[in-house]
Amino acid sequence: MNLKILSSIVLAGLMAGCFGGGGGYADRGIYKRNYPQTVNTTASSVNISNSVKDSLKYMYEEERLAKEVYLAIYQRQPVMQLERIATRSETRHIEAVNSLASKYGVRLYAQTPGRYSIPAIQSLYNTLYNKGIRSQKDALEVGCMVEVTDIDDLDRYIYDAQRVGANDVVQTYEFLRKGSYNHYWAFDRGLKQMGISSGCCSLGQKYCHPEYPQNQRGMGRGQGRGRGLGMRIGR
Repeated sequence: MNLKILSSIVLAGLMAGCFGGGGGYADRGIYKRNYPQTVNTTASSVNISNSVKDSLKYMYEEERLAKEVYLAIYQRQPVMQLERIATRSETRHIEAVNSLASKYGVRLYAQTPGRYSIPAIQSLYNTLYNKGIRSQKDALEVGCMVEVTDIDDLDRYIYDAQRVGANDVVQTYEFLRKGSYNHYWAFDRGLKQMGISSGCCSLGQKYCHPEYPQNQRGMGRGQGRGRGLGMRIGR
């Protein structure tokens, strides 16, 4: 899904604005044992296509968005899935993309949390933040939206990388996509625990994906499964 289209859909009825937040959370390391160990991330003289290089830049920014918007919203709406997924998974996703970018000499630019070099991602962050801070329901819905966007982009980039034989990129993107599948279902369960029986599907067809696989191996546990893990009321 094109981020510009998604942003314009969500922006209706919301105020635009720029918000930082979400930085400084330590990686708890729960996913280190599940990183795709066969990927060689040492420096390489092998060239890859410009389109794949561009995808690394894009996914780095998009994974940053996921972590940073979740943590920023969590400060206002303490929904447990946001904090758990951001600190236990998204940090590892960012590191995985960064490692490949380093291997292929793709320069990534450090940014203040909540600030992005790609205008479409900046706009989406602002929009999602403004929605997510409204209520715990909105916060969970933002999670559904972020993960669907991530999966859509990864589907396209995996196909592009496969066409040019960039197998290590394919493997890493598949690792990210498995995580996004699990995150989607964690947010879906959180909405259902609130009494929204259709979960993420309550947002409409664009975000309704019963075909997504569940309980993907290699992504760890503890992302809001079971009773009582969907939300934390109060601080």
